[in-house]
Amino acid sequence: WYQRRVREAVVSTQSTGVADGLPLSASIDNKEQNLQVYHNQAKSLFRKLSPSSPSRCTLESGPMLIHYQIEQGVCFLIICSGSFSKKLAFNYLAELSHEFLENYTSQIDQAHRPYMFIEFETRIGKLMRMYTDSRSPKQLNKINNELADVQRIMVQNIEDVIQRGEQLSVLDTKANNLSMMSQQYKKESHQLNFNAQQWKYVACGVGFVLLFLFLRYWVL
Repeated sequence: WYQRRVREAVVSTQSTGVADGLPLSASIDNKEQNLQVYHNQAKSLFRKLSPSSPSRCTLESGPMLIHYQIEQGVCFLIICSGSFSKKLAFNYLAELSHEFLENYTSQIDQAHRPYMFIEFETRIGKLMRMYTDSRSPKQLNKINNELADVQRIMVQNIEDVIQRGEQLSVLDTKANNLSMMSQQYKKESHQLNFNAQQWKYVACGVGFVLLFLFLRYWVL
């Protein structure tokens, strides 16, 4: 039962300042889970974030996924199982960020020590349980709710990001450039096909005219 629950759960939540990398709040991890590797990856990720980083991103890490959302200079990050609904994950992040900012927006700039808003863990715990319980009416409603086109959110392998040493903003720019190149290629291919069809019609028309002239002046 416990393993099945973990496979369908958000297992860890963190919020960190983008500009200084200062941890602001976090969930309390279950002792039965070994998440140290993923926490280390998250720390490396926080060091690579910048104000120009994509506001939402999914990172693959073995059987787990790391999703994050940046709002008002704060990165809200979760570690969850690979089978956990992506739409649910970003619904969770949207609700989490809304509640956190509603309570602490005016205090974030004055944060001077790690986990200054640790009392928010109580609310994090409730949200995590709510989204983990597949029978929860809130979770069922969220699955059917149109939050945003989550398929457009950039997906990267976290080890690739960490080892290459590139900031996510650079990767996002590269992804956008590849997308634009792909669209341009499709457009040019379509134009070439259209031109080829046009030439085919022209050739048929010229052939028909020549045949008509031949029949008229040489045969008839």
